[in-house]
Amino acid sequence: MKYISKKTLFKMLIVILSFVFVFCITGCNFNVAGNVGENLDMTPRLIELSGTQNATSVIEKVKSAIVGIKSNFAQGYAVGSGVAIRDGGYILTNQHVISGSRGITIYFADKSAASATLVWQDSSVDLAVIKANVNMPYLAVETENLSVGEDVLAIGTPLSLAFGHTVTKGIISALNRTIEIENENGSVSYMQNLIQHDASINPGNSGGPLINLSGRVVGINTLKASNAEGIGFAIPIVTGEVIVNRLSADNGYTPPYMGLFGVASEYAVAKELLKVENGKRTNQGLFIMDVDENSISKLNGIMAGDIIYKIDDTQINDFLDLRRFIYSKNSGDRVVVNIIRANKDIKIEMIL
Repeated sequence: MKYISKKTLFKMLIVILSFVFVFCITGCNFNVAGNVGENLDMTPRLIELSGTQNATSVIEKVKSAIVGIKSNFAQGYAVGSGVAIRDGGYILTNQHVISGSRGITIYFADKSAASATLVWQDSSVDLAVIKANVNMPYLAVETENLSVGEDVLAIGTPLSLAFGHTVTKGIISALNRTIEIENENGSVSYMQNLIQHDASINPGNSGGPLINLSGRVVGINTLKASNAEGIGFAIPIVTGEVIVNRLSADNGYTPPYMGLFGVASEYAVAKELLKVENGKRTNQGLFIMDVDENSISKLNGIMAGDIIYKIDDTQINDFLDLRRFIYSKNSGDRVVVNIIRANKDIKIEMIL
């Protein structure tokens, strides 16, 4: 048996499910294959299914809410995927699909197209919201009742626009995964709270939905293992749902910025990022790894090494909890941050 070092194994599991980038020297001309004018009901509405259904029925009913994405750049274009989860053409995708784009075109299941504009992005969770210039059907989401072994469908645009609305099927293999990503400069980033599944995904599936057999979006596909079969990862939909709801209610909404990054304290202990000391409380909360020097958190004395376990009345166990809390607030809101530092409880009051 060949020995595989921890470092090698680490690199096998951290490959971003990058979009497909096509270089164009004199311009981009392409054809979208398929039956033009497929008879689909594109009436703007919430698509809801009655109970659990078979995969064929689910696909037929949800595909009008899913889009292929073409992001235009100076030297070419990139292909990704997205899904509408709110009335008004609000589409959730990966941030890396549209980052730096000069223009966005979306492709519907009936082979028609429309333009879209970027309304929000956050690289720390690799999510973005774009708004179509036309209204369209949208899907409900499932934020809580996920089970290992549950059947799921991945729908997206792998490899090229010609493969729009490709469907693969699998199961949820695990929940709440944390993946380390080694950056080009040698630093390490973390993708957290991920859904692991074995539905086949490829470049171009980025930003596409992971859907259960009740037709609800459970996650946004973003990562895959490069040297293994059947290991893909999706961002849980709860993060995107909160921000989409805020944006659809107020298109000018900008989430407050705390300038914090951390991982669940349990994970920090397991990875020896946080040393366990006798009597020290490390079994709950968000272990802060980095604080922006120019942030309100730094100004108010929050430090790397602190453990945030509650803000106001909201329990904070991981980075997802922190993001959900931030997206529910407005700039100018006053909050109380409860932290553990050197086994002491400290309360810090700040204005976001």
